[in-house]
Amino acid sequence: MSEIKHNRMDQGQTKIKNVPIAVTPEGFWCCPSPVFQKGLRNQNPLNKPTPSSPLPARSTVKKKTVPVTMNERRASSAPPTPSRLVNSDEKQCPEQPSANASVASPRAKIESLPRKVAIEFGDPGTCDMKVVLVGKQGLCVKLSVHRDVLKEKSVFFCEKLSDETNLSWLQIDECEDVEIYVEIVGLMYCKEIRQRLMRQSVSRILRILKVAEFLSFGSCIESCLEYLEAVPWVGEEEEEKVVSTVRQLQGEGIGVNPVLKRVSSNISNVGNDTVSQIIDLVLKSNEERGRREMKYIVLKLLRESNSVANQGGSTDMIYNSCTSCMDSLLCLFKKASDPGFAKKPSDMRDPVVKQIALESDNLSWLVEILMEKQAAGEFVGKWANQRELAILHVKLPTVYRYHVSCISGRLYVGIGRGQLLPSKETRQLLLQTWLQPLINDYNWLHHGCRGFDGKLVEEGIGRTILTLPLEDQQSILLSWLASFLKSGDSCPNLHRAFEVWWRRTFIRPYVQCQGSNAMTHTSMLSKQQ
Repeated sequence: MSEIKHNRMDQGQTKIKNVPIAVTPEGFWCCPSPVFQKGLRNQNPLNKPTPSSPLPARSTVKKKTVPVTMNERRASSAPPTPSRLVNSDEKQCPEQPSANASVASPRAKIESLPRKVAIEFGDPGTCDMKVVLVGKQGLCVKLSVHRDVLKEKSVFFCEKLSDETNLSWLQIDECEDVEIYVEIVGLMYCKEIRQRLMRQSVSRILRILKVAEFLSFGSCIESCLEYLEAVPWVGEEEEEKVVSTVRQLQGEGIGVNPVLKRVSSNISNVGNDTVSQIIDLVLKSNEERGRREMKYIVLKLLRESNSVANQGGSTDMIYNSCTSCMDSLLCLFKKASDPGFAKKPSDMRDPVVKQIALESDNLSWLVEILMEKQAAGEFVGKWANQRELAILHVKLPTVYRYHVSCISGRLYVGIGRGQLLPSKETRQLLLQTWLQPLINDYNWLHHGCRGFDGKLVEEGIGRTILTLPLEDQQSILLSWLASFLKSGDSCPNLHRAFEVWWRRTFIRPYVQCQGSNAMTHTSMLSKQQ
């Protein structure tokens, strides 16, 4: 709003009533929305004045709860009602006495607009001033209003009208949203604003809130904020619009905390504590489908929210859960490796086998979380030191134990990708403790474990081996070669790592020797010259 213009007249007594507002698909209106839309459609593209039509008799609008069309207004013969809408193409605005010469220019500007709408609030003939809204799209709306109502409801109008007792004309130019300005003035005549805002869309409420804030219409601002606090926000885009708009009001000292509490909390450390609680609930769940789905969702959300995933507040809790899972696995392995366990009935064996699979899956999930938090380095050392578990692993049938090897495979992949950087001793110990058990279970993993990527694990094992000193590479790869030649496809294929080790052992020394001899020969020739 770039400019405010006004005129004076003698102030009369006004009789203020609550004005009914018509209901349209766009929401509650003081005048039907099609009038504005038609005005925008019919406006001259060159913004030139259109020829004025002959002046018909004044027509009025009946009080209804449905949109009133232009044809209905022309055909209406009902007596005057509290709210009237008149097309200014049908009725020319009466001239008002001017207080100064500057008022003539706004009048000329308004008459040149392609579409004009006139609206009267309250009982016919009781209005004591005009408010003219000039939209950026070329639409002009003249509002016949009551000074006392505007001053009571709006700080903006109160400041403009307080020093001008005989003001009869107030013009607001370059209104971005003329429809909403009209609706806001209509709401100033309503006793229950919140009820009028029911069934509105969130986007429209935000438009109303913006204009209400400009006009300092306090009760409307309060009703809009109450609406936004109660209504659901659909989608991230709508939520961002609400939060952005409300935070702008917060910067101006308007109380918006109830709305913002939906997206923020005053509780310190709420993120870490809540994540820890969620992880604990998922680990303790006995319902397979719900547990599997929530593991996927929580891990996905941690990956998306790097600010939460990189915090270390819940890492201790995760490591405590890892230790609990490993202790539980050790206890279960001891039960399953007992000589008499295989002779027990299936209803006694099955719960133990099922629990081994559950604890292994929980541990794999915790490892993924630690990887996302970039805090899994300590776990590699803990897992590499599970020698008793690895010894018992050999004694169990493959169908009982193969889930445990998934954990080792994930660690090899992490090291191979550079996501984990354990020490040389830890890498050696990890391969010594868990590579052979993984080789023994590989066939079951490859064919019976959901989500197991054999190629990825083979690459991770090979790269982990190649990070060790050459002598350790040779020892591990020769041991693998014996297993591969015996089992074939039932053993991980580490031929790429084997080729690299071969070139490092047999070709590189020869190439380096040849290069050293060539440099020595060149040096001798240069000295002779």
